[in-house]
Amino acid sequence: MTIAEKLPPQQTVGGHSFNAELTGPGPFYFDGCDTLAKLFRQRCLELGEKIAHREKDFGIWLSYSWTDFYEHARLIGLGLVALGLKRGDVVSILSEDSKEWIYTDLAVQSVGGIASGVYTTDSASQLKYLVNDSSSRFLFVENDEQLDKYLSVKHEMPDLQKVIVYDREGLHEFSDDKVIFLDDLYRIGRDFLKENPDRFDEEIARSRPEDTAILVYTSGTTGPPKGAMITHENIVVSIIGSVLTLPVTEQDEQVCFLPLCHILERLISVFTPIGLRSTVNFAESPETVFDNVREVSPHVFTAVPRVWEKVYSRVTIMADEATPIGRWAYRRAITAGAARATALENGKAVPLATRLSYAFWDFAVLKNLRRMLGFDRLRRGTTGAAPISPDLLKWYRSIGVNILEGYGMTESSGVISVNLIERYKTGTVGQVVPGGAVRIAGDGEIQYKGANVFAGYWNKPEKTAETITEDGWLKTGDVGRLDNEGFLTITGRVKDIIITAGGKNITPAEIENRLKFSPYVSDAVIIGDKRKFLTCLIMIDQENVEKHAQDKRVPFSDFRSLCAAQEVRDLIGAVVAETNEAFARVEQIKDFRLIDVLLTAEDEELTATMKLKRGFVEQKHKKLIDEMYG
Repeated sequence: MTIAEKLPPQQTVGGHSFNAELTGPGPFYFDGCDTLAKLFRQRCLELGEKIAHREKDFGIWLSYSWTDFYEHARLIGLGLVALGLKRGDVVSILSEDSKEWIYTDLAVQSVGGIASGVYTTDSASQLKYLVNDSSSRFLFVENDEQLDKYLSVKHEMPDLQKVIVYDREGLHEFSDDKVIFLDDLYRIGRDFLKENPDRFDEEIARSRPEDTAILVYTSGTTGPPKGAMITHENIVVSIIGSVLTLPVTEQDEQVCFLPLCHILERLISVFTPIGLRSTVNFAESPETVFDNVREVSPHVFTAVPRVWEKVYSRVTIMADEATPIGRWAYRRAITAGAARATALENGKAVPLATRLSYAFWDFAVLKNLRRMLGFDRLRRGTTGAAPISPDLLKWYRSIGVNILEGYGMTESSGVISVNLIERYKTGTVGQVVPGGAVRIAGDGEIQYKGANVFAGYWNKPEKTAETITEDGWLKTGDVGRLDNEGFLTITGRVKDIIITAGGKNITPAEIENRLKFSPYVSDAVIIGDKRKFLTCLIMIDQENVEKHAQDKRVPFSDFRSLCAAQEVRDLIGAVVAETNEAFARVEQIKDFRLIDVLLTAEDEELTATMKLKRGFVEQKHKKLIDEMYG
């Protein structure tokens, strides 16, 4: 019996074959493969010298083939085996996004290990916790900065056998019995390969759908981080979901810049490109992503809301600085784009006058704007990981950029629901992915079932039991509703619901998103649980508020004095007043304070995806909150 004859009934979409029935228990196959490791090997052998990814070196984009991908992953994988890695062992990766990150990721999975990412913003103590909790045997670090974190806690991580450093710069004279460099590991791998030429392929063949492929640690906002076990089957099902919802092609260019520790970027920039053969371009750093996007001009681009907000803020400020005729042309172009977008979303034919008006303003203004942003080839943008303002999505549609909001979580291996270009509703997170199911519990919580639901938390069966219902549904912790067409709307987090002293239930996310639509507001946290009225802590957008202050000749010396300036308080006060107009009286903000400390992802108040952690913010800024309530 051939492999094809052993497979369950298959369907074909976009040249890819996979299970005809997606709601059953499996096994699940994508292009004949039931694990990511097998699919990775198949793609590399099939595509050979075609470009798999690009990375900048000394300002020049260099290309790397699928053969490069396979050979480097094989040397890393065999090097680890030679050093004692066993199937089921965990390997941690502490690095910014790079080709070496994904070489290591696929190397570890291919030889039966489990890859676990660590955010570069994590402290030494956080690194120690993650390494020890996962019982990691090996740790890869990017450079001397990340190596320092390991060295400061090395004696507190007894299970760690070896640390491998990607970049030698600044470490040429360094020596430590537990530390080697990547080229050392490549040499060990080559020596092992000579004696065991078939070992890598044999290990790949041993991979099983039920094997844990990766660990993804939760952000730890409600306690110590938990390692979510994502299996090969979870990943294969997620790739199938990509084909059916947000497909990419062999000709598509992507930009990778969100942390690869995060399940969203792992799905977008590792799993899906392997499955669908697209090309990944690694941004130089999170700070250069806008420049890199302009250079690459991607066909698809995924970002968290903060990035989309930043682009909008830049354009808004530039438009305000334009000549009178430039400002007039921009407003007319946006108006024409909005009229066309509204007709399309309502499923109506775009009136002839609107089509002609849009065609003119697209040629005169919007096409140049998209080119300036690096979106001139963009077929589709996607957003997730946090709520986004519907007004922001409408603005993007007005300039000719389709951004589709989706929803998912680590425990669902990525996507639960998503809007599609041909089927979307602004303000919702779309319809559930094929093969999945959503229900709304009695308390309003969204619950999900599908073959992409994780296998549980690493060494924490009691936490797994708290997350999965008795009848097998994943408890998301989010509150929402389903409409009669199956579109899902997220209204907030179960734990974030505010119950005022008057007994009114308020979900703060919608109010916070409306505030963040302002180019002067970076983030906001609504306060008011068990209190008589709502107040707000606001983090201003430093770049835009500084420019406003300079234009208005407002004196300031640093960020704290900027936040203290009365003119800045008046500016944000106007934003709050405008936001209040959209809400009922009980939902209106009665007072606010500015967080006058610049926050980065290294601060405990922010997650790695730049979301404010409500609990930490309320604790750290209790004095500001108490001021607002007298």
